[in-house]
Amino acid sequence: MQTQFTLAQLADPDIAEANQILRNCVHCGFCTATCPTYVLRGDELDSPRGRIYLIKEMLENGKAASARVVRHVDRCLSCLSCMTTCPSGVHYMHLVDHARHHIEETYQRPVAEQILRNLLAWLLPRPKLFRLALIGAWVARPFAALAPGRLKGMLSMARARIPSPSPVDRPQIVPAEGKRQGRVALMTGCAQQVLSPSINEATVRLLTRRGIEVVVARGAGCCGALTHHMGRTTDSHTQAAANIAAWTREIDDEGLDAVVINASGCGTTVKDYGFMFREDPALREDAARVSSLTRDITEYLAEIGLGPVLARPRLAIAYHAACSLQHGQKITEAPKALLSEAGFEVRAVPEAHLCCGSAGTYNLLQPELATRLRDRKLANIARTGADIVTAGNIGCIQQIAAGALPVVHTVELLDWATGGPPPAALEGQAVIADTAL
Repeated sequence: MQTQFTLAQLADPDIAEANQILRNCVHCGFCTATCPTYVLRGDELDSPRGRIYLIKEMLENGKAASARVVRHVDRCLSCLSCMTTCPSGVHYMHLVDHARHHIEETYQRPVAEQILRNLLAWLLPRPKLFRLALIGAWVARPFAALAPGRLKGMLSMARARIPSPSPVDRPQIVPAEGKRQGRVALMTGCAQQVLSPSINEATVRLLTRRGIEVVVARGAGCCGALTHHMGRTTDSHTQAAANIAAWTREIDDEGLDAVVINASGCGTTVKDYGFMFREDPALREDAARVSSLTRDITEYLAEIGLGPVLARPRLAIAYHAACSLQHGQKITEAPKALLSEAGFEVRAVPEAHLCCGSAGTYNLLQPELATRLRDRKLANIARTGADIVTAGNIGCIQQIAAGALPVVHTVELLDWATGGPPPAALEGQAVIADTAL
């Protein structure tokens, strides 16, 4: 694609990066076939190629974002399926992230939308506040029908039971069982430790059982993905910098073999810290080092081995490939191979490349499209005839839990198969009543 940026514009490192990405695009349109919003809407401007044209025009002309550009960029899930499909290596993720930052800086959103986005950016990265908000939402749920717009959808998602905080999520060092074979930092996340603390608990059990010392570093918190994808670069970089500092202290102290992450959406962002801080002389080196050490939990287990399988539950598993794992991190085989090794029958979900509609805050900001994608995903899951569903990302788990089958994190099944307890989501389920352990 030909671009017309001036030399003055190209002096900006972000514009220079956008220019290179745009020039890699050859207009082939392969991306349209795998873009969820284009599949649903059939609108060229709701495809990656269409958004690329809109972003190019906006950035080249130095324009403030228009309502038209914002509408179509906001509809992008950042599922990154287009990057898997693209034969030219167009790094769409970095381009759309820059566009969102430009939108945030130049576009005045309607007041109601500003309030909602501010609320999400403030609440979700803060576990204590998020927990209180969920309690309040449950109290208000009977009045959801009276709530305006998107708030109605948020209240309808409130849960009757909110898990208690887990001691695993506090800063600490959890010693390895037996001789120490390795040392890792575990990112405990923000929303995940409120919605499903059992995921971190299963991760710690599984790792320590394999002889891995687990560090929950003081000062580490939200990865910054949520605010980053809302264009709030100052917020996301502040959150990321805190993690870099916390994990760098551990690296410099006793060393780390890996930074292990069990929420693939977070993993995609942390692996990008090196790029995010490429122009920051104070953090550039440490950010790149953290990114190089970051591993999804299944990626790390594939490196060190699962260990002895003490139980082989005879269950058929529908494996939901989270977009951030398969497209963002290019991890496709490790989760399925580990589940098979653990004794599960792994069944592929049709249209596995299409997003479930969760996508961070997308299901709250774009509820109509998110619901259509969720329903499409649930129908495809049902076609597998599986007993349960597994995924590697908390957002996906929450989104597809609306279906008929129980949904658990992959690491919970692997923990169960190697000596841990059954996943909490399977308690009382007939499907495991006669499972041989």
